Amino acid sequence: MPEFSTLRMMASCAAAAMLAGCASKQPPAAPTPEVGVVTLQPESATLTTELPGRVAAVETSEVRPQVNGIVQRSLFKEGSLVRQGQLLYEIQDAPYRAALGTALGNLATAQASIRASQLQAERYHRLLAIKGVSQQDVDNADATAAQARATVEARRADVQAARVNLDFTQIRAPISGRIGRSLITVGALAQTGQASPLATIQRMDKVYVDVTEPAADLLDMRAAIHAGNLTRDAPDVAQVELVLPNGKTYPIQGRLEFSEVTVDPSSGSVTVRATFPNPDGTLLPGLYVRARLIEGVRKQALLAPQQGVTRNERGQSVALVVGAGNKVEQRTITTAQAIGNKWIVTDGLKPGDRIITEGQLNVKPGQVVTPKPPQQMAGGGGNAPADQAGM
Repeated sequence: MPEFSTLRMMASCAAAAMLAGCASKQPPAAPTPEVGVVTLQPESATLTTELPGRVAAVETSEVRPQVNGIVQRSLFKEGSLVRQGQLLYEIQDAPYRAALGTALGNLATAQASIRASQLQAERYHRLLAIKGVSQQDVDNADATAAQARATVEARRADVQAARVNLDFTQIRAPISGRIGRSLITVGALAQTGQASPLATIQRMDKVYVDVTEPAADLLDMRAAIHAGNLTRDAPDVAQVELVLPNGKTYPIQGRLEFSEVTVDPSSGSVTVRATFPNPDGTLLPGLYVRARLIEGVRKQALLAPQQGVTRNERGQSVALVVGAGNKVEQRTITTAQAIGNKWIVTDGLKPGDRIITEGQLNVKPGQVVTPKPPQQMAGGGGNAPADQAGM
């Protein structure tokens, strides 16, 4: 029995020693979380603005009759290209030929009478020298001769007017371009002042795109150019790209050529006009497009990755940065527009700041972290939600 008591005591001592040893060990410290960071550096950024617009032809001309008459012939193919001066329609010309013949006859009569009145006036002047006629007779003869000359001029004008009306029976293209469908048929009556044109011609080798831009944005852009923060090849000309209704980009760039001189009081916007070459006729008048204005290049712009920018409960744009001592700081920032997958930051960040783009969900402000380039993080770190937005 004494041996059993001794063994029991030794076991109790061993257990006590083991418990004392376990109590003396400290739990291991939590590892410092890793975050992916991007160091911000100034760089050049091309600023663009996308605005809705519509295509308009450079020249549009409605073909209208200048005289009344029955359409005898239509001499063009609908949708084809026509040249300026090309014959399009012929109106029945018999009445106008008859009117020209009458005018020519009246002119001949007037020219015949002018000779007789002139000779009579000359005879009266000779008779006046010998007191054969009175001064009143001479004055009347001179007036008759002058009236005959005036009548000749009036008849010449009638002949010219008749010729013009006869020429108007042949309706020609006022401009070169693509002609649309004919709105009148052979045998129909064409009248001056009718509501609808005979056809419409549009010049489309070059087109306009009219877009509306907020006046405030236009003023900001001009101020940036004058301050030197935004540069262009030419101060008053911007490059423009078109996004077609099918989502494709038009392959030829245009140029911003004109801005309206007044602001629309109802919308506070200004109409700006761009010109685009249209050699293949892809851009049709009336087509709805999205115009992407390349406003210029901003030098020394600070671009922050979009995955590093979120919003706080107030709706403000915020970013987490790694500050001194690798401690996390939260910054409230101001963003302008998106350039690709980055935001232009105008306030809240500075060159050299290390913005966290991966692992935001695992850290909080004031916490010490281990910054690494995003591609070198061990497990991705958990990115922030992708619902960031600009101002």
